[in-house]
Amino acid sequence: MCFHRLGRLRDRTLESQQHRASGLNLVVAAIILWNTVYMERVIRGLRAAGDEVPDELLAYLAPLGWQHINLTGDYLWTEPPRLDDEGFRPIRVPAELLVA
Repeated sequence: MCFHRLGRLRDRTLESQQHRASGLNLVVAAIILWNTVYMERVIRGLRAAGDEVPDELLAYLAPLGWQHINLTGDYLWTEPPRLDDEGFRPIRVPAELLVA
C-alpha cells in the first residue's frame, strides 16, 4: 500500500516521517478490519445458503486486498447506502457467479 508521491516519505525529520507512516498504518488497519468483517459475513452467508466452506481453507484467506477501496479522495454519493438490518452494506455477488 502506498500513497501520494509513489509511497515515498519525503519528510525531513524523523518525527514527521513517523507521523506520516502512522497515518498510513491506520489506513491499512481500517482496510483490514473492513475486509475481515465482510469476509466473515460472506462465509456466514455461504454456510447459511447450504454451501460447504471448510474451516481448513479459511487459513488461506487474507484480508489484505484493497483494490475495492477508493484511495483517491474522489467520492460520489448520490443517495445514502442501503444497509441491512444489522447496519451493514449488502454483499455484492459478481454476475458470473449468479446462477440463472
